[in-house]
Amino acid sequence: MTTEPEPGAAEGGRDPEAVSSFVESFAAQLVEAGMQRMAARVFAALLASDAGALTSAELGEQLQVSPAAVSGAVRYLSQVHMVSREREPGSRRERYRVHSDQWYEAITNRDAVLKRWGQTLRVGVDSLGVESPGGRRIAETLAFFEYLEGELTQLMDRWREERARTFGQGS
Repeated sequence: MTTEPEPGAAEGGRDPEAVSSFVESFAAQLVEAGMQRMAARVFAALLASDAGALTSAELGEQLQVSPAAVSGAVRYLSQVHMVSREREPGSRRERYRVHSDQWYEAITNRDAVLKRWGQTLRVGVDSLGVESPGGRRIAETLAFFEYLEGELTQLMDRWREERARTFGQGS
């Protein structure tokens, strides 16, 4: 018995309208959290793609935006380690790829930022003195970041173990 795909369903059972709705919804939530709007849309589109990789032209077509908008978004996403660029074999075209561990990489990158902030905050505490109101606020901020850094390390270790259990070693 052969069944016809439902109206609006693409190959593989994907409904392009449902995919677009997800991309825009998730992107809006990323924007609320502070991500740039176009970067959020590009990231969500890559995350939702079957291959986890799309060209600039494919992203532009899917999101109905210019190549320049895609380029700026990818530049930002590359800087924060959420996507990588790769060349298509035998072509000058680049594909942009989101990896299964993009959140791990993004959080690990934030850990490095916390370390740099901690160094600067230590200088602030020393400069203002821990007894001054500003020095106390900076000392509390420093203590929070040091606590967060320690917890983040343990959290990422536990995530690697959970990921291996749930998705296998090769994910």
